[in-house]
Amino acid sequence: MSETVLERPAATLHPILEARRSEAERGDLGYAGGVTPADAWALAQTGAARLIDVRSNEELVFVGRVPDALHVAWATGTSLNRNPRFAKELEQRAGGKDVPLLLICRSGKRSVEAAKAATAAGFSAVFNVLEGFEGELDDRGRRGNLDGWRRAGLPWYQD
Repeated sequence: MSETVLERPAATLHPILEARRSEAERGDLGYAGGVTPADAWALAQTGAARLIDVRSNEELVFVGRVPDALHVAWATGTSLNRNPRFAKELEQRAGGKDVPLLLICRSGKRSVEAAKAATAAGFSAVFNVLEGFEGELDDRGRRGNLDGWRRAGLPWYQD
């Protein structure tokens, strides 16, 4: 029997993460699933998962960041060139491939790609933070008004 990239880790996941994983398995997402910003904050605060911000350094400085989130850029610079060391840096920062991870980006799209890549690289429980830090664009082309981490009123700060 061949192993799938979404095989369950030996450790038991928090019930919220187990539920999201089950949903993801039915949808064949290529990663463990998505969690809301509020769930991500609660899971990170209890130690059930590690929150990893995959935005660029520039985004962290100019847009804001989540307290205590680890940072591993999925892409770098203003042109957002893919970080070729992403999986290696993620493993080092997270403390291994079996740690449940919650990846957040600006809108939840780059973090999906990062979650797929991490899962393909052997990480066992990588989840996307739905809506991201700033959320989707509104009808005026602005972020932060419809959804996302900041809109949910969750902790963040700016340098």
